[in-house]
Amino acid sequence: MRVLALDTTTAGGSAALVDGAEVIAEGCGDPSRTHAERLPADIVALVTSAGATIASIDLFAVAYGPGSFTGLRVGIATMQGLAFVSRRPMAAVSALEALAHIASVDAKPGAIVGAWMDAHRGEVFSALYRVASPKPFEPERLSELEPAAVGDPAARLARWRREEENPGATVIGDGATKYADIIRREVGGDVRVLDASPLAGAIGRIAAARAPCGETVTPSAIRPLYVRRPDAEIARAKQMR
Repeated sequence: MRVLALDTTTAGGSAALVDGAEVIAEGCGDPSRTHAERLPADIVALVTSAGATIASIDLFAVAYGPGSFTGLRVGIATMQGLAFVSRRPMAAVSALEALAHIASVDAKPGAIVGAWMDAHRGEVFSALYRVASPKPFEPERLSELEPAAVGDPAARLARWRREEENPGATVIGDGATKYADIIRREVGGDVRVLDASPLAGAIGRIAAARAPCGETVTPSAIRPLYVRRPDAEIARAKQMR
């Protein structure tokens, strides 16, 4: 199965072409330009460089959040348009889950993995997972211990300690590297802190593994996962008080 995957949860984001479990091509975007300026041209260029065409894609996969409100909307709309025109299904993958799958590649069953994305304002988007025995990127590889949330890094770690004896042998993502000192202080020096990797390849591999299980949807069914309320909505709520 040939999967075209897109991640626009960060300023740069990434795109990838995946064939089965193999990443054929993957590239990061230019963070100095908006996703609206670069898409869908970046996607077409990546597919062309791999000697493929949009018409040859079997499944379109996209990170549906959390992340930048505008980035998510542009990314989802771009892939919805391509899938609709191509009459192909879509798969929506959490960026936090994609990070956790990357961290689980060399983890043993039972290990705890935390995914942290920089949410700015001194906060992180986070989720917590336990690694199981299936291979990385397989549907049953991770079990969710705590769903996507947003909050202060130290507060997230405190909550994880209440939920689990071990708050995480590995924490991955740009939020993890940004707040590495807090993680090591609160968890201990043996914790692994991993940098964020381009996510599109992982998103494509997750989607390819899920498709045979029927975990695909029509383009119109994709909805963004914001986690945090939009600023405009918060401002309106304050005015109504």
